This record gives sequence, C-alpha cells and structure tokens, in this order.
Amino acid sequence: MKRLVALPALAVVLAGWWAAAQTSPQAPAAAQPIVTIPGMPPVIDPSNLYSETAADKMSPAVEGALPRIYVPNRRGNNVTVIDPATLQVVDTFKVGINPQHVVPSWDLRTLWVANNAEGRTDGSLTPVDPLTGKPGEPVAVDDPYNLYWTPDGRYAIVVAEEYRRLDFRDPRTMKLEFSIPVPKCGGVNHADFSIDGTYALFTCEFDGAVTKIDMVNHSVIGTLVLTPFYQRPDVVAQLEVFEKKPAIVSDSLELGGAICASRGMPQDVRISPDGRLFYVADMLADGVHIVDGVSFRQVGFIPTGIGAHGLYPSRDGKLLYVANRGSNKMLGPRHGKGSVSVIDFATQEVVANWPIPGGGSPDMGNVSADGKYLWLSGRFDNVVYRFDTATGAVDQVKVGREPHGLAVWPLPGRYSLGHTGNMR
Repeated sequence: MKRLVALPALAVVLAGWWAAAQTSPQAPAAAQPIVTIPGMPPVIDPSNLYSETAADKMSPAVEGALPRIYVPNRRGNNVTVIDPATLQVVDTFKVGINPQHVVPSWDLRTLWVANNAEGRTDGSLTPVDPLTGKPGEPVAVDDPYNLYWTPDGRYAIVVAEEYRRLDFRDPRTMKLEFSIPVPKCGGVNHADFSIDGTYALFTCEFDGAVTKIDMVNHSVIGTLVLTPFYQRPDVVAQLEVFEKKPAIVSDSLELGGAICASRGMPQDVRISPDGRLFYVADMLADGVHIVDGVSFRQVGFIPTGIGAHGLYPSRDGKLLYVANRGSNKMLGPRHGKGSVSVIDFATQEVVANWPIPGGGSPDMGNVSADGKYLWLSGRFDNVVYRFDTATGAVDQVKVGREPHGLAVWPLPGRYSLGHTGNMR
C-alpha cells in the first residue's frame, strides 16, 4: 500500500517541479519581437541583427552579379575593379571628381560611386551595373561625401558633409525631397541605424561627436561629444565648451589627477548585434567609443590602434574588425603603423591584432561574402589589402591614387543601408 500511495505523491511532486521549471527565472527568456518602422523588413533574430548577412544568405537580387572589388581612387577620379579570385585588376573607369565611397543601393541592384568634388560645386553620383561592372551616366548631386538609405528604402540619404546637411532624395532619380540641417555636426560623414529603424547615429568628424537623428520625424534629437574620459563629467563639459581646443582638468589624485584631453575625430560607426550599442571608431583617440543608443550616453572605450577608422562585423556577427589607418593625420605617410584589431562583441575586448608587414594604411572596405577575407583600401599607399580572417595574413594589390571606400560585391543580405555595404 505504501508504494501505491507514494507513486501518486511522486507524480504530484514531479508535476510541480515541471511547472516551476517552465517559469524559472533561470530559464532563458525568448527574445521579444522587434517592432520596426513601416516598410522596413522585419528583424529575423533580435539577438543578432546581422543574422541575414551570413555567408549562405545571398538575395535573389544579386544573382548574376560579377564577383568584384570596386575601389574608388579619390585623387585619381576613377574606380579600379579587381577580380577577387585572381587578385588581378580587370578594369579601370573614370567617374566624377574625388570619388569617396562605392555604395550598394537599398534594393541591391545598383552600385553608386559618391563623387563629392571637395571644394567645388560639381558633385555627382555615378551608377554602376553590378551585372556588367560598367558605369552609367552620372547624376549631379550636391557634395555626396557618403550615401545611405532609409531602412524602409523610401529615400536615399546623401551626406552633404561640407554643407552640414543630410539630403533625402528619391532613391532612383536622386531628386531632392527634403533636407535635415545638422549645424552642430561638423564633418558629418558615417552612420548606422537602430535595430527598429527609428533613429540613426551620424558621426561628426570635425566636432568630435555623434548626432542622433529621428528617422520618423526627420529631426535632430541631440549631439554627444565623445572621449576616452567619458566617465569624467568635468572633462566632457570642458570638451563641449572648448570645441577643438585642449581641455586641461586638474583635481585630486582620487579622481585620476590632471588630464589633458582634446576632441577626437570620429569616423565609422556600427551597431552591436543585439541593437543596444553603437561602436564608433576615432582616428585621434586611437580606439572605439561605445554609445548606448537609447539613452544616448557613452558607456565605454576600447583602445585598438593608431588612427582607428573603419568598422566591419564578421559574417557570424560575433566579431568586429577595426581598420587602424596608422596615422592620426588626414593625409598620413606611406607605410605607417597600420593594422587591424579584432573586437569580440560579447566581451568588448580586442582578441587579435593584425599588423601589416612593412607598414600600411588600412581604411575602408568590407568582409567577403564567405567571410574568409577582409578587404580594405590602403589610403596612403595606393594599394588594396586582403586580410585572411583566420590568420591575419595580408595580400596586396596595387591600385590608383588614394583609394578610399571600396565595395566588395556581391554580398549576402536582404537590403543595404549604405556606405560600403552596411547589410541587414
């Protein structure tokens, strides 16, 4: 009889344990769906917004595209085309004045060369057909230093750096629809978008800051000065007041003693896989700032290398490659102390550093479709670098004068947000 009584009792205990296990705080909670702006493709994996840019996820829109590396040579006013399989230059074609970046369109069917004609008024965008690798007729556009697309694909955003303005244009005709002035963002140039598409962060190269743009109401939310001394409110306050002048702050040893800080020079920006944080490369601070997107506060800084410049996530969304240009100057020397640092998104630590034998100047580029290589322009050395992402070994290809924002094409992903292939 005891055994007959114990069995039902045990069943009750097990049932209670099972119910408790289902609601246990130790059980991992399912990620909540992301509510995006209308027209934006859904976020498939809220824990990794790069999930759809994995090596095996090529869109039908890129079918037939020639595997090529498109390299805009800023001082050559042309684009060098490289076959990545042979590392051979297969074409060179003329474009507009001062080509800065080659940018995949939102729908992945066109590559646009942004020719901003620095100091002139004849800026243009040159379309390139990725099926043939050949350019089309240029479109006249004011100062297109860089080019982005709203997450819903409705507008092209021309980053008119010299005019401190973001121009929203028709994504096909490039007809101007409206503009957002960014008067407190000198040197506005690079950007990335929130996981839900409601806002974007644009870097302010000459003001040492980032500005937050409301993508729904098309307005400026605010501007944040960045510094490795972000935990020192007194330093931050003086940097905001003194602008480009150094801020010298003296206090007790308990607070760290005297600090001499100056505004940085933010460059590329990229969001974390979970959409919470933005990583901002700074070529004067020689590292990467970390900004909480929602609160719009700086929450970290990671030293990487001299002239931190370009940022590119790995195909699995676990790592962030940082191109350290090897110089803090706008026009640096040849064979500088350039390198690539590899940051682990999960730990926010540098887990590898790849120097360039003999020196170099890695700038902008992207990761190959299969994730095996990181392609970067050698800004001051007139070459392109191909880093093996498993070993850090480097190959080089000679190109034109002052190569800048090269594009690797085709790439996996459903749509492009701009720059040299910010894919989602």
